[in-house]
Amino acid sequence: MTAAPKKRKSRRGLVLLLALAVLAATGYYVKERYYTAPAVTMMTAAVTRGSVEETVLATGQVRPVTLVAVGAQASGRIISLDVKLGDRVKTGDLIAEIDSVTQQNNLKTAEASLASIHAQRDEKEATLTLARQTLERQQTMVSQNAVARADLDSAQANVATTEAQIAALDAEIQSAEVAVATARVNLGYTRITAPIDGTVLDVVSQAGQTVNATQSAPTIVVLGQLDTMTVRAEISEADVVNVKPGQKVYFTIIGDPDHRYDATLETIDPAPDTIRSDAAIVSSSSSSSSSSSSSAIYYYGNFNVPNPDGRLRTYMTAEVNIVLGSADNVLTVPAAALGNRDGEGRYRVKVLNADGSTADRRVEIGLNDKVTAEVKSGLSEGDKVVTGEMTAAQRAASASSVRLGRGGPPPGM
Repeated sequence: MTAAPKKRKSRRGLVLLLALAVLAATGYYVKERYYTAPAVTMMTAAVTRGSVEETVLATGQVRPVTLVAVGAQASGRIISLDVKLGDRVKTGDLIAEIDSVTQQNNLKTAEASLASIHAQRDEKEATLTLARQTLERQQTMVSQNAVARADLDSAQANVATTEAQIAALDAEIQSAEVAVATARVNLGYTRITAPIDGTVLDVVSQAGQTVNATQSAPTIVVLGQLDTMTVRAEISEADVVNVKPGQKVYFTIIGDPDHRYDATLETIDPAPDTIRSDAAIVSSSSSSSSSSSSSAIYYYGNFNVPNPDGRLRTYMTAEVNIVLGSADNVLTVPAAALGNRDGEGRYRVKVLNADGSTADRRVEIGLNDKVTAEVKSGLSEGDKVVTGEMTAAQRAASASSVRLGRGGPPPGM
């Protein structure tokens, strides 16, 4: 009878001990999981000497320094096209010819009209000579009372009338000469020549095609001067206030990012291209708003760059850097180390001391390219600045990602 109660008491003690162990384990887990701060490792970088270059990034388009659409001022069928795509031409070289029969006939008609008026004038000159001779005889005879005074008046009127007719013919001759010159110019328009030295970038019209120049000059070819190229870089309104002509620029092209082209910014357009659609210039019925509050505004910065080898091609994309400032052999820190900026323009930087503690410094910063910043005061070479913090879990995740990136198996495999 006494053994059974003792066994029940021992079981209760064992259960109680197990319960206490479970509670202790649960409490430890909760404490570690929710109340214990994870170990933190500070990432640091040393203050070193180096170079800093602050730039404005812009995307540009490469264009020929001179781009000309060569058009036809005469209507008719193109009977010959003397250039092809990529040809280099000199000023005055023949580009194309338009059927000139109509223009030749117009010139012949104008020349014939001029000749007719000259003949009429010659006739009137002869008439004037006769009228003057008659007038002289009448004057002699009147002085001798051989003819009536009326005959003298008639002779004088004939001379004056003939002189007026000759003057009118002189005016007609001038008009006819203008008509001849115009017809000759129109005939010249049937021969389309190169207005500049350049390269044929596009052939718009072909031989056999009929062009109509009545309302506008149809384009035959497009010429461009490729020895020097112009880059038009889009500068955002946030950056354009810091940019000015005379600053150094450099750019690369997508196909050759390792080759750098250097130049100098020459001009900045005073207004964006959207001004062309402004309601003040365009009829309100055919335009909406010049820009909306959500659309980005860009101003074009322009500069030229030599292209002697023809490597730069029309409408290539240029990744442009406009240099705002540069400094060599200066103290630098990673931009990630910079904290908040105070009212005096200084930045808060956390410095790691030799004993492992940290201290805040107020640092004066110069140029900053968002990766590296120039230190003007507040730090010395060799100081270690805190650039970030990493917990144990973050370190483990980072190590795992490195192993996976190198092709190793994930943990536990």
